[in-house]
Amino acid sequence: MLSKEIQLEVNKGAMLPLMEEFYTIQGEGFHTGTAAYFIRIGGCDVGCHWCDVKESWNAALHPPTGIDLIVENANKYADTVVVTGGEPLMWDMTLLTQKLKEQKLKVHIETSGAYPLSGTWDWICLSPKKNKLPTETVYDNAHELKVIIYNKHDFVFAEEQAEKVNPNAILFLQPEWSKKEEMTPLIVDYVMKNPKWRVSLQTHKYLNIP
Repeated sequence: MLSKEIQLEVNKGAMLPLMEEFYTIQGEGFHTGTAAYFIRIGGCDVGCHWCDVKESWNAALHPPTGIDLIVENANKYADTVVVTGGEPLMWDMTLLTQKLKEQKLKVHIETSGAYPLSGTWDWICLSPKKNKLPTETVYDNAHELKVIIYNKHDFVFAEEQAEKVNPNAILFLQPEWSKKEEMTPLIVDYVMKNPKWRVSLQTHKYLNIP
């Protein structure tokens, strides 16, 4: 149970339930292959059965951490920061992004879009999930739409999401890791027939890096 004072800090985004932070190579989507400092925020109620970081779901397991310390750590490594989760938009991202940008850092987010957009972002990667669809604010502002393909019906879902996202978003299809042998050939074939889409792979898993 958090103290009242800490809960107030969390509510306004001055402290966040930090799960982990690490410097690595961006593994998927538009920025694949580029160096970035990842900030993983705990807490998610979207509940994807194939999530590879289920330990991030329960925010209570991850200690509230002052954003000044988070920013100080990020500033040591890279000029690009990726805020991920969990679902980071469960929390108010305004103060964190403000302080990161004060350090002249480029600030990206990976989100399901299930909560209204907060914060100021240089790049928004929207990865929508069927069981909790994105809010209008994220559809309207996403730079990238990345749909995970677990089964054939996900191609239908991908097209539905492409209709809802803003017309400037770059469209990606990515095989769910446990289904990659089955789904990757289908994705390749689909992209060749529907070239508005691009293929995204989880290259960090092939490279065996975080």
